[in-house]
Amino acid sequence: VQLVESGGGLVQPGGSLRLSCAVSGFTFSIYAATWYRQASGKEREFVAAISSTGGSTDYTDSVKGRFTISRDNAKNTVYLQMNSLKPEDTAVYYCRRGWRHRGDYWGQGTQVIVSS
Repeated sequence: VQLVESGGGLVQPGGSLRLSCAVSGFTFSIYAATWYRQASGKEREFVAAISSTGGSTDYTDSVKGRFTISRDNAKNTVYLQMNSLKPEDTAVYYCRRGWRHRGDYWGQGTQVIVSS
């Protein structure tokens, strides 16, 4: 099982980034997927989750209306579109197989820095 995040980087406040998480080693289409983030000195926190078919999504309150989680089962990839980024969104972003706290395998993370 592998999950590999990409798409992080440095962006100015108000900007956008799209994170990708490419998975392999299992049948992606039968699993939910979740994005978490961890800021320096803080605990890892839930960001967004998507069901196996993409029919259900969930977001933490601080990103609702700004972030969108999606998936392409044909490409074995889950995405996190992040708009209107704020400095407090700065963190390492991780994807996880499974729905929120019920997940298991993690990716290695991708760094997002929101700064002018």
